[in-house]
Amino acid sequence: MVNWIVLIVALGIILLGATVFTNGLEWFGKKMKLSDGAVGSVFAAIGTALPETLVPIVAILFGTPEAGHKIGVGAIIGAPFMLGTLAFFISGLAVIRNRKKRDDYPVMRVDTIVMRRDMEYFLILYAVAIAATFLGGHPVIKTFIALSLVLTYGGYVLKTLKGGGEPEAHEIEESEIDPCYFAPRSHDPHMAVIGFQVLSSLLLIVWGSYIFVEKVQIISVLMGISPFILAMIIAPIATELPEKFNSVIWINKGKDTLAIGNVTGAMVFQGSIITAIGIIMTDWQLNTAALLTVALTFASVGLAYLQIRWKKHLTPGTLLAGGVFYFAFLVLIVTGII
Repeated sequence: MVNWIVLIVALGIILLGATVFTNGLEWFGKKMKLSDGAVGSVFAAIGTALPETLVPIVAILFGTPEAGHKIGVGAIIGAPFMLGTLAFFISGLAVIRNRKKRDDYPVMRVDTIVMRRDMEYFLILYAVAIAATFLGGHPVIKTFIALSLVLTYGGYVLKTLKGGGEPEAHEIEESEIDPCYFAPRSHDPHMAVIGFQVLSSLLLIVWGSYIFVEKVQIISVLMGISPFILAMIIAPIATELPEKFNSVIWINKGKDTLAIGNVTGAMVFQGSIITAIGIIMTDWQLNTAALLTVALTFASVGLAYLQIRWKKHLTPGTLLAGGVFYFAFLVLIVTGII
């Protein structure tokens, strides 16, 4: 019973951290005169990706050679899967929930150039990372692929920060955001205050996620859940919560580019930097279950990408399809197919 209570408290810590983090990033974007796409796709994505980044690294470094690597690889593969299915689904629900506030419903208020770029980077980089499992385990090949992923992600960050030429990008206005939580009476908070708020909120997110994952592991052992379920479902769900909370908060405010960019930007980070860690630190031999999960991820993200490419817009119905792919994964688990 105590473990369940601490688990709920950890969720509250994550939610609090995500709320404070969102506010701090919005003020950071305003001070730096950055577009919504840059804030959502880079800063929010990397920041909220820190918790789920910690799980595979800790598992690989401090777990047993066999179980640790399995949990690490499972968490690495599970993270983009959760983002591309469950996070999309929750974002779609949030848009539908706020449909009465939107005159342009069901078309979402996203910068399609930003979204298309994010998804293209993810689909290509993730495909390269997955292909590494079929190219043998030679250290030179693995190192080359890992470095290519990291350098390409660096190019993506630079392109996003420069704005990439998207005509729809706009700076975050003061009237669009709440007062800075750490300086509520200031109309122009100092950058040091904003930085302290962002770092403090990140600490809350990481701390809450760490407690949450720790308690989920204990409960899973007590319930006899296999390490595969822990790695592919429980750990990613726990560590992906910050993205979901931030995206819902931004969607409630009508900031769809920030919301979806937070998810797609995290996917680019997960599909490049985190997979590069897996390629270097493990044998990176993906089993059938992992490959099926990858296929579902590509299907869900590919559907959203095709709508943006062909229709030049995104609708919540397409994001809801992510829930179907996630449910399909659960069916495969329950039926013992994977």
